Amino acid sequence: MTADESGPAAAPKSQLRGLVDIRPGEGAALAASFIMFFALLSAYYIVRPVRDEMGVAAGKDALHHIFSIVFVVMLAAVPLFGWLASRFPRRTVLPAVYLFFVLNLIGFWALLKSDASGPLSAAAFFVWASVFNLFVVSLFWSLMSELWSNAEAKRLFGFIGAGGTAGALAGPALTQWLAASVPVADLLLVSAALLTVSMLAGIAVRHVHRGAAGDDRSPAGGGILDGASKIFASPYLGKIALYVFLANIVGTFFYLEQSRLVGATLASSAERVQFFASRDLIVGFATLAIQMFGTARIIDRLGLTGGLIALPLTATAGTLALAYDPVLAIAGAVMVAERVIGFALSNPAVKIMFTLTPADEKYKVQNFIDTVVYRGGDAVSGWMFAGISGGAGFASILTALAALPVAALWLWTARDLGHEHARRAARAPIAPSQNRSGA
Repeated sequence: MTADESGPAAAPKSQLRGLVDIRPGEGAALAASFIMFFALLSAYYIVRPVRDEMGVAAGKDALHHIFSIVFVVMLAAVPLFGWLASRFPRRTVLPAVYLFFVLNLIGFWALLKSDASGPLSAAAFFVWASVFNLFVVSLFWSLMSELWSNAEAKRLFGFIGAGGTAGALAGPALTQWLAASVPVADLLLVSAALLTVSMLAGIAVRHVHRGAAGDDRSPAGGGILDGASKIFASPYLGKIALYVFLANIVGTFFYLEQSRLVGATLASSAERVQFFASRDLIVGFATLAIQMFGTARIIDRLGLTGGLIALPLTATAGTLALAYDPVLAIAGAVMVAERVIGFALSNPAVKIMFTLTPADEKYKVQNFIDTVVYRGGDAVSGWMFAGISGGAGFASILTALAALPVAALWLWTARDLGHEHARRAARAPIAPSQNRSGA
């Protein structure tokens, strides 16, 4: 038991069907957090299979160009977000950004219903969806790391993450159910409605659980480029950024190899969409099972270091498997394993680290890492994959030879980062007990 879990906080616990360790006063906030993430990822997963199919249709030689465009858009959007976070109260930032994306969805709905839609609109939607996903999810986790303490996050972030995984299952299911009777364009309105629900749940969780947030009427402070500058000034934040960057270099290698093999193996658009949807379904159920029953227990037993190193170990094994036999069945299995471990263990571990940072780092630095650094890994990986593989993917031994050293550096970074978090947590002051509603 850690110091911040002793004393009054160790009062009699309530259990939600034996799945999560809820302390008095956390019930309403936990429920609102779960609903918020559920609605958020339901909204995104309604449009995700369409985005992936557009990527395959664009061709394996175009994907690295598209990822570069997404990266450039991120570079333009992040300073705008930094200005917003620096000037306006923290409690207004998330609702404002979510409302902006709701209006975007309505705009795309109107465009697709008109005669003006075409290949350019499809490309614009692919880029927009890639930006939208990262911004809204990053803001969600910024709010979570602001309101929940380090000790609370270790207990509860797995369960909160399960809300998103449940949404990732509900979104495609809802899409399939509605697709027979609702035009495809109208699904964007359903996504907009779910994003609105997520926004309202975010307002609710801030209202019922102030946590360690302090005065949320104050802006995050600092300059608009703090998100970039602080990862170079702080070794802790720099290691988090490096971990995410390396994760995406290797992860995008796998994504591009899967796309190459899908295009070469599956002839029709319907088969490709079905393949992507089936993989999403497998990932969703496996992740949900681990998040509900295992994430908190694994992190409690192995620490954040164990959660962090699980993903680079999985990626290393996947690289070796694809180098041995680069076929679609193995590529699909590697992608499933990587995404399950990422969602269930590594992503919660990274988000827990931000509970030990001040408000400006929770918002601007975390947002910069989740968007620019993340998509920067996509862009770098795309050009590396295209240049090294020569279109052969993992059938070229050079691809595996390039990926393995990156995975090794990633593994070392994960171990070092986990130890740094443990040192920070040991030095962190114990937050005073705060009155909460919603027991």
